[in-house]
Amino acid sequence: MQYGRSWALVVAVGAGLLTGGAAAADPLPPDGADPLARLIAAYPHALDRIENGVLVWRDGTRMPVDDGTGKKSFAAWLDDPDIEDMLSPAYVSGDLSAKPQKNVDPGRARNAAFFNHLYGDCRKGEVEKNLVEIVWLPNKSGQRLRVTRIAGVAEKLAAVSRELDALPARFDRYLIPAAGAYSCRVIAGTRRQSPHGYGIAIDIAVKHSHYWRWARPAGGEPVYRNEIPAEIVRIFERHGFIWGGRWYHYDTMHFEYRPELLSKAR
Repeated sequence: MQYGRSWALVVAVGAGLLTGGAAAADPLPPDGADPLARLIAAYPHALDRIENGVLVWRDGTRMPVDDGTGKKSFAAWLDDPDIEDMLSPAYVSGDLSAKPQKNVDPGRARNAAFFNHLYGDCRKGEVEKNLVEIVWLPNKSGQRLRVTRIAGVAEKLAAVSRELDALPARFDRYLIPAAGAYSCRVIAGTRRQSPHGYGIAIDIAVKHSHYWRWARPAGGEPVYRNEIPAEIVRIFERHGFIWGGRWYHYDTMHFEYRPELLSKAR
């Protein structure tokens, strides 16, 4: 497994500026695009280009893509990722029966500076002002969840909710009730900010979910388990949400808006 891989790229995306935090009509970039180009394409309202190894935001903010530390251990990749780190390894959708390979956790690495600039720091009260309510499964549940409107996350999760609402009743036990969305907290057992603190994640029914920390023998490796049906996962992924069940350190209740890791072909 290679961590901290570098791509030589100069990208300029001429997408128009979106106002009010709205999302593009389709946030998923085409398959086969360079990871950094996919990042720009996923957040056109906020990101402008990559210039000489620097990510340039539309507000003029500049962030280095590579922190220059070279190849990283898994722990360093997870705890202190640069922008390139959070785009690898590749997120592969498709077959749910395939067991994730050791330490392959696409999407678990999150560069704090990037996410704080895009969504705000919940510890400073910067996320709350952009939270909106969506109705989860309006015909079957009516539960209200708070997520961010930035990057069209609320709009996309509402679309997911409508599609899930139309599934046959046998799927309801995996969806009702949802276990929560926005929560300003750190990830259990770490000091890292949870994606729930950015208002971009949702956990579905805990009763039928599995988490690597719950199934880790003392001193041993996690034993993979999953009950979440493929139909549910595919709906989330189609709208730009990755699934924690595709991680070696799995969290099958967890879905998180990360369109830069997905594509139309996936």
